[in-house]
Order: sequence, then structure tokens, then C-alpha cells
Amino acid sequence: MITLPVAKSDQNYEVAPSKIIALGKNYRDHIAEMETVNVASFDLEVPAEPILFSKTPNVLIAAGEPIVVPSFIHECGFDDVSTHYEAELAFIIKERCKNVSEDAALDAILGFTCMNDVSQRNIQSSDKSGWFRGKSLDTFGPIGPCLVLTEDMPDPQNLRIQCRLNGETVQDGNTSQMIFGIRQMVAYITRQFTLEAGDIIMTGTPAGVGPIAHGDVVEVEIEGIGILRNPVVDERQG
Repeated sequence: MITLPVAKSDQNYEVAPSKIIALGKNYRDHIAEMETVNVASFDLEVPAEPILFSKTPNVLIAAGEPIVVPSFIHECGFDDVSTHYEAELAFIIKERCKNVSEDAALDAILGFTCMNDVSQRNIQSSDKSGWFRGKSLDTFGPIGPCLVLTEDMPDPQNLRIQCRLNGETVQDGNTSQMIFGIRQMVAYITRQFTLEAGDIIMTGTPAGVGPIAHGDVVEVEIEGIGILRNPVVDERQG
């Protein structure tokens, strides 16, 4: 169980989603770099509607816990094993909801936090079933360091979002650059699925994604939330 401190409060929040829904291709600059990332079925067209995929709850780890690159990946015959960081703003659903309008979308959100959409690119590119396995390996969803309630977040659609790898800034964007904004996401997703209290929505990543390796430290920092810091351990070496 992951527990997040609630900002501006002495309360804690237990993170226990029934599902984690993520958006792909939600920043134009990230779309533009995808030729170098080489992900199957990921073209350079700006999507006409949100692209959804899932991560499973077993990915969740807290700030400070290690991202573990599993040893089996090195036994799959890939020429160059490549696992990437992806800094993202995430939000948690307040209560069971369906068919939420854009006007009411923020009322459906309990609060906001940082996440790292760790992605195993070799599997993501080679699996015929799509992105599911490469996005849902154990520890591939660091979350934290706290939960900022919606009422304490003045404008979640205008937040600087950064990622640092071993202290060097590798991603630097703003949530205002999203193709589909937070209100649109909630309205679109709840037309497709009933969301339950505690479900997590991940909003996409800006440009600058890249590989992680044993011994690295990844930091995701979002304005008004804080820094999510996690070391990287290659199971084969650690």
C-alpha cells in the first residue's frame, strides 16, 4: 500500500486504485521526438481524440523506493535493452463517476501528484498486443511525493513539469502544453468507463524522455507539488 501525505494537512491518503488510465501522445513536442524513441504504432500525427492505455496497480511505488528493471528483459534477445523515464502530472478521482461534463470535471478530482510512467521500450515496441506489458511491470509507476487537493491547486493546467536524471534536467515543459486538457480528459474517459474513487489518470509526458540504467536517480518535479525521487536498480546487477 502506498500512502501519500496530503499537502497543507496532517492527513495521509492511501493510494489504492481499481485502475490507472494514461494518455499517450498528449504533448506535441513529445510526438515530434518519437522517431528517435522507436515505439511501435506511435506515428507523428497529432491525435484527434485522447489515446488511452492502462497501467496496472502493481506498478505503484512511493518516493524513495527503487525502480527495478527486471532481469528477464536481458534474456529476451534484445540488441539494446532500453527502459525510459516519463515525467507526468497525475490526478486521483474523488468518487464514483460516469459521463462527467467538462464544466464539472474538476469537481470529480480529489487531487494532483507527480508520477513517472516508466516504460520498457523493447517490449512496448515488440508485443503484438500493444503497450500493456511494457507499461505495467512491477515498480514502473512511482507516485508522490504528496497529494495536493484540487482546492489547493490554483491552476493545474499551468504547472511547470521537469525531470532530472542524475541531477541533469532532461525534461522541462508545462501542463499548458497538453493537447487534451484535464477537463477534456475527465469528460472523455468517463464517457468510456465508470471511474471509481481512487482511480488514477496520468496526463502524458513532455519531450525529453530517455533511458535509465542501474545506479541512476530520477527526479520528477512539478510546480506546486514537489519532487518525486527514485533510484534505479537493475535486478541483474542489484
